[in-house]
Parts: sequence; C-alpha cells; structure tokens
Amino acid sequence: MRVFITGASSGIGAAMARKFDTLGAQVALVGRSQEKLDGVMRLMLHPENHTTYALDVTDRAALFAAARDFDGRAPVDIVLANAGISVGVKTEYEEDLDVMEKVYRTNVFAMAATFHPFIEPMSKRGGGQFAGIASVGGIRGLPGSEAYCSSKAAAINYLESLRNDVRKYGIRVTTICPGFVRTPLTAQNPYKMPFILEPEAFAERAVKAILAKDSYRVIPWQMAWVARLLKILPDAVFDWALSGRGEKPRAKELGL
Repeated sequence: MRVFITGASSGIGAAMARKFDTLGAQVALVGRSQEKLDGVMRLMLHPENHTTYALDVTDRAALFAAARDFDGRAPVDIVLANAGISVGVKTEYEEDLDVMEKVYRTNVFAMAATFHPFIEPMSKRGGGQFAGIASVGGIRGLPGSEAYCSSKAAAINYLESLRNDVRKYGIRVTTICPGFVRTPLTAQNPYKMPFILEPEAFAERAVKAILAKDSYRVIPWQMAWVARLLKILPDAVFDWALSGRGEKPRAKELGL
C-alpha cells in the first residue's frame, strides 16, 4: 500500500503517517519544513520505506512534481489531502482579506491540486482513493472563523462533487470531518473544545474509515450528533448560543 499525505510534518498528518507506517505502507510525507519531516521520520518503525517532500502545497508546480515522482516509482493507492490552516479572520479588517485568501489557497485550492496529478494514472489503472480532511467547523459559520469555516464548507462540497465525478474511473473519495484534535492548530483556541482527541486517537479512527472506503465520516462519533444538530438549529437559536463565545485569534494577534 502506497500513501501520499500532505501536511504530514505535524499534528494529525504526522499521526496518520505514523499509523500507515505501522500497517506496513510506503508513505510520501509532504510538508513545508524538512526539519519537521525528518523528526516524523525518526518516529517511524520503517523509515526506509518512506519519502519526504519539503514544499508548500500552494506551490502547484512543486506539488505536482512530488506527486509524479512518488507515483512514478510505484502506483499510489491512497492520496490524503490533509494540509490546512486555521486562524481567526474578520472581514472588517482589510489585512485579514489577505489571510482569508491564503486560507482558501491551502484549505481548498491545494486540496484539488493534490488530487489532480493522480486522476489520470489512477483512471488508467481503474482504481485508487482520495481522502480529504474537512471539519465539523464547515457545517455552520462560527464567530471569528470566517475563513476557516467557509473554506471547510467549500472543501466538504468539493469532495462530494469530486466523488461523483471520479467514481466512473473507479476512484473512491472519502471525506473526513474532525471535531477538535489537540494540535498546533487548536492550541490557541480560547474556548471549550468538547470531545477533544489526541492526534493518535484521531489517526486510528481516520485511517480505519479511509481503509473501509467510507464516503463520509465525522470523528469522534459524538461530534457527528453535534454536526446534525448544527444543521437543523434555527438561525436565531444558533446565534444566541454562540453570543459571547471566545473567538480564534487573528493572524495579527498571533504575530503571523
């Protein structure tokens, strides 16, 4: 089994890479920092099986080159688009518009770019699987998260459309919607995070869902009920429930 994973240098991407490693997979780990990728490799049981690619997923040429290099060595079975940005954004601040664009380039456009170079070779082979990491945050917009929530909503809809477009080629698509996971992306959240999981616990469940070829899975299961509630909650009740809720820090506040 050969797996191509973006955002693999930390958090849930690194945890999923380590989980696939324990299953004997050959993994391509894609991340921006070679130093961090090397750190993940040191934790692998079989580092000799894996390849690292230090690049920014918004650099389409570099991403395509990595994808074609890894698939050219031997056919890739699973492509996991995990790279993502989570930072507070408010449209009222002009500088946040640039941040919002960056979030969309990573969370949505780079996801499509991650899958693109694999569609032709997988279609010729008659099979393969794409998995995308979305979020429960894509169900309803949360205060201060205008970029993250809307980008994850776009990712959910993109993955659903993709699933229906590529199934004629024998390619399966899995959408994974995490709740809260203890990673650098959630470390700055100034609000309660119910049912929060450690990265390893999330990875165990996510990889199981991917290997089962589920089309859609919310992790943990408790957040699936929260997601259903969010979908049907009237706007007035939803707005009241979130009034006074803490907001994710903006990039400027974090010094980014």
